[in-house]
Amino acid sequence: MAIQKWLLFLFLHIHLHGLILAQLPALLHTRCGNGNYTENSAYENNLNSLLSSLSSNMDKYGFYNASIGQNSDMASAIVLCRGDVELEKCRSCVNNISQKLVQSCPDKIEAFGAYDGCMLQYSNRSILNTKSFSTLFYMWNNRNASKPEEFNREVFKLLDRLRGVAANGDPLRKYASGNATGPDFQTIYALVQCTPDLSPRNCLHCLTNAYGYMPYCPCNGKSGGRIIGIRCNFRYQIYPFFEDVVLEAPPPAGTHRDDISTVESLQYDFSTIRAATDNFSNANKLGQGGFGPVYKGKLQNEQEVAVKRLSADSGQGDLEFKNEVLLVARLQHRNLVRLLGFCLDGTERLLVYEFAPNASLDHFLFDSIKRTQLDWERRSKIIGGIAKGILYLHEDSRLRIIHRDLKASNVLLDAEMNPKISDFGMARLFTLDETQGNTSRIVGTYGYMAPEYAMHGQFSVKSDVFSFGVLVLEILSGQKNTCFRNGESLEDLLSYAWSSWRNGTAINFIDPMLRGTSGLVRDIMRCVHIALLCVQENVVDRPTMAAVVLMLSSLSLSLPVPSVPAYYMHNNTSAERLLIQEYNIGSSRNEASITELYPR
Repeated sequence: MAIQKWLLFLFLHIHLHGLILAQLPALLHTRCGNGNYTENSAYENNLNSLLSSLSSNMDKYGFYNASIGQNSDMASAIVLCRGDVELEKCRSCVNNISQKLVQSCPDKIEAFGAYDGCMLQYSNRSILNTKSFSTLFYMWNNRNASKPEEFNREVFKLLDRLRGVAANGDPLRKYASGNATGPDFQTIYALVQCTPDLSPRNCLHCLTNAYGYMPYCPCNGKSGGRIIGIRCNFRYQIYPFFEDVVLEAPPPAGTHRDDISTVESLQYDFSTIRAATDNFSNANKLGQGGFGPVYKGKLQNEQEVAVKRLSADSGQGDLEFKNEVLLVARLQHRNLVRLLGFCLDGTERLLVYEFAPNASLDHFLFDSIKRTQLDWERRSKIIGGIAKGILYLHEDSRLRIIHRDLKASNVLLDAEMNPKISDFGMARLFTLDETQGNTSRIVGTYGYMAPEYAMHGQFSVKSDVFSFGVLVLEILSGQKNTCFRNGESLEDLLSYAWSSWRNGTAINFIDPMLRGTSGLVRDIMRCVHIALLCVQENVVDRPTMAAVVLMLSSLSLSLPVPSVPAYYMHNNTSAERLLIQEYNIGSSRNEASITELYPR
């Protein structure tokens, strides 16, 4: 009862009764703190300097925080644009709110304000270090929803789904939008957002806390509502109110002169990383790659990260290394592991990545117990996600990237078991003895490599297509390509998949736990067919990843007949050993990948 009275007081205090959401863009909502600062004081000067610089420092992700001054004179600010607001509109919104918030809260040490497209808080204390997830504003549409109880249930289901997507999304933008069907076939639109500095757990906590106020909010049972807090917010409505994000295009590869400030924003202090990994303790070691060990770490804001500690000699100078980090960090796709930043300290070179809590795909796929968690729905989702990630690397990023070491251990799984491809872009961070399309150093994992790459050092996008095909066959069978077991005998994975498909007995090839999947056998068999197309010996006969994504998504699309897989994959231990020795193939499961990037 006390919380209801408090909320009622809050509603009356901020005069938000009856506001229609369509009118929000013209309004500025404010909440002023209690303490005052003295005119012309050091705090006022610091605050004015800070606010005047906010809009120019905003990047395309719509989030910025900074502090000026020390102790009681320190002015801190945090600003967040709505996830679908493009950069120039974001900057304009921030510029306006920076000016008007001071006018609305004259001489106040703390203040919070929100437009429809952005919000700002400033204070004399560090805002990022606070754990407060308090809710500040409630808004609603006057129109009642039809069948309110059913409408509310669908709203909560939609918000619950989006909450997980935002929390586990891009580390630089924790935002999600979507829609659902409500009563009487009415479409409900919603978006949720957290400040991206929050860890996935704290983003979930903040949104959960905000959702908890809905039963007490007058928006309950209304056709639209919105709750805004300092660290998270959400909105829903019966009409579309959000747009796709228009990102600022990165400059062409090779132009670094204007990017140094952005590069520096990606740099971590060595002391920060050392503390996060407990001085690179063995207890935090996740694995050993070809370019150095990988450690789990936790930053001061509780964000979990993975830290790759590179070997001392990369063959590059510091400036070149920074610029290559910037290029790789710009690669953004939900199915790629995000490079968050780097650290340079003497001979130390560290790469900081987002952390995938479910480790890598091989930990599930090749474990007889954990594999039971991979039903067909999850495996199909993983296959589709990997395909889309590789397609992005090949065609949709500004740089054409050939991964060259795609395998189960280089596919990480996030909290929702979404696949994220790791270890791409390493050629940018090390100087290698190679030319475009041909290399004298074969680095990869036997069994996944296309024959033209393993035997002649020739690589192309079709090399990744071959590796993808092998990986799909592993996902479908639940067994490693190097030790496929058929009853009591060991066979070659590709050869057995081919003979089974050709003889019409492909059902015997797939994981037994999938064979009883009612109504989905056709989908599984189609995936076997697509995988066999990918592992054909002739490079020209293999499809592109764009064609693969289309084949996976369209069941009505007819598939060509595959030919026999690459000949060298037949089980021959002595031939395998000779191949590894002659071409220096990295057969370790932890071998780090090397990628080749071509400017578009």
